[in-house]
Amino acid sequence: MRHQEGREWPASLDVSALRASGWEPLPFHEFIVKIHSRCDLSCDYCYMYEMADQSWRDQPRSMSAETADLTASRIGEHAQSHNLNRVTLILHGGEPLLAGRELISRLVTATRLAVGPAITVDASVQTNGVGLSDRYLSLFDELDIRIGVSIDGDPGAHDRHRRFASGRGSHASVVAALRRLQRFPHLYSGLLCTIDLRNDPVATYEALADFGPPRIDFLLPHGTWARPPPGRTSDAKATPYANWLIAIFEHWYPRPRTRIRMFEEIMQLLLGGAANSEVVGLAPARMVVIETDGSIEQEDTLKIAFDGAPATGLHLIRAPLDAALELPQIAARQIGARGLSGECRVCRIHQVCGGGLYSHRYREGTGFANPSVYCPDLMALIGHIRSRLATDIRSLPRRRATG
Repeated sequence: MRHQEGREWPASLDVSALRASGWEPLPFHEFIVKIHSRCDLSCDYCYMYEMADQSWRDQPRSMSAETADLTASRIGEHAQSHNLNRVTLILHGGEPLLAGRELISRLVTATRLAVGPAITVDASVQTNGVGLSDRYLSLFDELDIRIGVSIDGDPGAHDRHRRFASGRGSHASVVAALRRLQRFPHLYSGLLCTIDLRNDPVATYEALADFGPPRIDFLLPHGTWARPPPGRTSDAKATPYANWLIAIFEHWYPRPRTRIRMFEEIMQLLLGGAANSEVVGLAPARMVVIETDGSIEQEDTLKIAFDGAPATGLHLIRAPLDAALELPQIAARQIGARGLSGECRVCRIHQVCGGGLYSHRYREGTGFANPSVYCPDLMALIGHIRSRLATDIRSLPRRRATG
């Protein structure tokens, strides 16, 4: 049964009142396009197939050429009407490589034509790597499409979750793809790793760093208050995920072999800068998802919350992308601290934590007006990094005043 909407935050958010107060929505600049809705792996933690929302079952397997053209047209319309100078096009799935080279080429080329020569389209693909052949690499080189690959560490760590439907592990296939990708360093955007507390953190980091990625994204396993992630209990003193990440931070910080996005963004925020992240900070969310059938949806990790959570009721045939900016569920992620729960707003680190990933805040009855299910871990991790930075800053030589 689909979730009963209208009773939980942010359904009660009054966008008209926000606009009357002077607030204006920011246009989308990141377009996540689901070009294929199925996958050639059967990962047991996948938010697309294994959690609350099962709408993938009703989606066409692959985006049609007509929908790809309409997607490009709507992105161009949105970018031009808001005078954007740069947009990001992310090819996603399922497994996007299953869509085929022709469709990928068509969508990327059509989008660049639709936005016009004055607007740059940064195209990228997030793949499990299994199908990353030489032919695909040649195409991505031709089209300047950057490539992110999902891998969870060494063979034991990776193959525990990321398997083919037959049960066979995919690590060897992904390693072969990464070796091919290393011949195209200008296309290599980084690695994505989902944390498993059973894996040694430093060994996991080193296994990933050996592939020479420009950046590593460590992802907290998706979960909510209704369905907590593995190892995350109701004990507020327990911080297993912070402990795991702190072990990597202490190994990485004095001698980084590569960038680690979560650490860098927390450090940037602690030092008074800004971060463009969904996981920490209060930067307005400016992404939108386009499904294989042309439906306009919210950020896809919302699928962990309840059936239909990402839905907007909008479709490219009937509505421009601007229509989504008027929805309370989109506005709630663009209003900064006002979109946080009362508990989060009075927290001393809310400007850095930002309430954590929006999807991880869900609790039945109160919706997304809650702290993250990872609140204790985020508190501990941010506190540790802050202490480390403060110690280093105090040790810097002081300049003598002149006058």
